[in-house]
Amino acid sequence: MRRRVAVIVASFVALAGCVSTSSHATNVPATTTARPAPPTTSATIEPSAPDPQVWLCKPDKPDDPCLTNLDSTTVGPDGTQTVVHVAPAAEPKIDCFYVYPTVSQQTTPNATLAIDPAEVGVAVAQAARYSQVCRVFAPIYRQGTLSTIGHRSAAAATIAFQSLLAAWKDYLVRYNDGRGIVLIGHSQGAILLRQLITEDIEPDASVRDDLVSAILLGANVLVPAGKDVGGDFTDFAACRSASQVGCVIAYSSFDHTPPSNSLFGHAPRGDQVLCTNPAALAGGSGDLDPYFPARQMDSIVSFPTQPDVTTAWVNYPDLFRAECENVDGTSWLQITDIRKPGDSRPHLMDALGPTWGLHIYDGNIALGDLVDIVRSEAAAWHSRT
Repeated sequence: MRRRVAVIVASFVALAGCVSTSSHATNVPATTTARPAPPTTSATIEPSAPDPQVWLCKPDKPDDPCLTNLDSTTVGPDGTQTVVHVAPAAEPKIDCFYVYPTVSQQTTPNATLAIDPAEVGVAVAQAARYSQVCRVFAPIYRQGTLSTIGHRSAAAATIAFQSLLAAWKDYLVRYNDGRGIVLIGHSQGAILLRQLITEDIEPDASVRDDLVSAILLGANVLVPAGKDVGGDFTDFAACRSASQVGCVIAYSSFDHTPPSNSLFGHAPRGDQVLCTNPAALAGGSGDLDPYFPARQMDSIVSFPTQPDVTTAWVNYPDLFRAECENVDGTSWLQITDIRKPGDSRPHLMDALGPTWGLHIYDGNIALGDLVDIVRSEAAAWHSRT
């Protein structure tokens, strides 16, 4: 029987985060009135001192959710199941710095640094599979909470960014040691990483050279119309091959043309929202390699699957195809269901409504493709160092 995805109601907004829209003439999140200024000073961090930063994921952290079981069941069009065993890399060559989307259910404008089940769940869903190719670092930061979506203040945005910036500097001093870095973020997390690149990474050549790539999903990264570089970033262009480094992958996924009041895809005149297709970086269409958690988790979208699937993950090949579309100045990653008659695997749905599209699935609809790209980029970066 065809089964639809199960979505916890809280997760409808949890993965949505805060986004920038076509109204942001200065390219700031729609819920803020100004892009927060970077801190004017920063304290010196001593690597040998106790680490005050709270980490959700860090290689030596007990019960690290980014080092969870990665075994998956591949479910084919005819229902055939194949179990695939994989494990985190023993000695990955690069690091991934992951910033999660809006998941905090705390009632204050900014979250504390407590690790709640929602943060654990989203790290498993969006970041854990990257541990096959990198050491995953994910800081707990004082994000704008679910309670302030739609009316988040500039002050709350400033607190969130400065909290993330402190974690970033802590990571650089204590753990990086000149390793290549992939930035990974979704929604609010991607917006904060976009700001981090602009204000802290691009101006610093020593850090800029260590950036392998940035995966910024659901954040309306801007480029000049028809261009791959410019707009938000001056140094980092769109990734157009898996061996390219110092580049950006960005998209918002829809299974229909985004409506005029959509939160994603629209840009000020003269610009466009960057779309890079992870299934076909050079352009055109490609079949996606989606991975979803096979079990429901706190505040996380989860696909119900066949009762006899016992692995932590489920993979649906030959089910979705993607292609970047640009129509009348609106850019998005078009997701097309390519199943044939008799294929009973799950359908996606616009859980948040047509203006959001498939936003909650941005990180998982192409997770296998993204991990493979990072694997190739890591090899390319390592070969040039």
